[in-house]
Amino acid sequence: MTIDENIVKQQLTDILSDLIAIPSVFPPGDTRDLCAYAAARFEAAGFQTSVVTKSDPIANVVARIGSGSPSIAFNVHIDTVGINNRNDWQTDPFEATAKNSRLYGLGAANCKGSAAVHIWLAEEIARHGGIRTGEIVFTLVGDEEDLGPNGTDYLRASGLIKPDILIVGATTENQLITAERGILWVRITAHGKAAHAGDPGSGDNAIERMIRLLSCLQSDVFAHLAKIEEDGMASTTNIGTIRGGQNMNVVPSDCTVEIDRRLLPSEDFEASYQKIERALKNTGEPVDSYSLELLRGTNGFKGSENGDGVNAFRRVIQARTGLEARFLTPVGAYDGRYFAGDGIEIINMGPGAGSEGHASNESLPVTELLDAAMIQLSVIDDLVGLNDLS
Repeated sequence: MTIDENIVKQQLTDILSDLIAIPSVFPPGDTRDLCAYAAARFEAAGFQTSVVTKSDPIANVVARIGSGSPSIAFNVHIDTVGINNRNDWQTDPFEATAKNSRLYGLGAANCKGSAAVHIWLAEEIARHGGIRTGEIVFTLVGDEEDLGPNGTDYLRASGLIKPDILIVGATTENQLITAERGILWVRITAHGKAAHAGDPGSGDNAIERMIRLLSCLQSDVFAHLAKIEEDGMASTTNIGTIRGGQNMNVVPSDCTVEIDRRLLPSEDFEASYQKIERALKNTGEPVDSYSLELLRGTNGFKGSENGDGVNAFRRVIQARTGLEARFLTPVGAYDGRYFAGDGIEIINMGPGAGSEGHASNESLPVTELLDAAMIQLSVIDDLVGLNDLS
């Protein structure tokens, strides 16, 4: 079967336009309408399809064809961030706008572009009469923007997907990410006693206690991280939020901070959490004067650059572009980290630049969308065979 790439480009543009027009903003991360749209297309293509939910309004689509090994799972998140300032947008965020060979709209790059590619791939597999061996699974998920437990984490924990190779739709400009940092999110709350600011000694200042706690964390834990690096990835810490006090004339009774730790593949999130826990205990603050809460925790991973899936991508990218595939160092985190301990191949790949995600006037090149589709179709043919393409 000959593939007319001009037709493919229009098909991809139409699908992505549909996806952009269906809001899936977090919060609240409502993906039900978008999942209904995708599920209808997967079912029409002959895939065994279900929409599964752990917690409303976050829905996820699982669509599969074939059975057995290898099981190739395509995963992409379909929730987006919100619009910080509507006046910064030059186009309607919920209407795909074509301009200068790019398609603009909220989620165009992160990651509805990859979702459009995955839907097109399913329909193209059907047009080719299916696959020769193994299983292909497409999962469109929510809860990624919150790094939450109701999307990919739920699909893995419930056994709905058990891939040998996981291909995560990501903003990699069609290059490859096979290593990723883990995540540790914690919340620390310092407790005190409110009093009049004119008599601070009769109270217990929670903000001052938080300063002491953070100072110890900085000297005992965080200061050492700048020296740690692994394959271009840094071990980092960011104090992202701090809240405390009511008025300047009141001694504050509570203060809360939230901290983001990015972990190298060799670091374990449980051990990293325990380091924070021990450092806080060593401050000498009364044990009931503060609390530590684990919000999120997943390990990173470092995959092989020579597995079956990676090698297929390397061959196809070389053939498509004339250039060797590049392995990128990620800044953010994708859902493949939930499979970090499963001993499978995890590959992040998709159209769009990382700088476009979460930015006003988000867009991606239409040619990149096309290349992503053609590369991944050839990878599918390489790994499991398309009935009338190989």
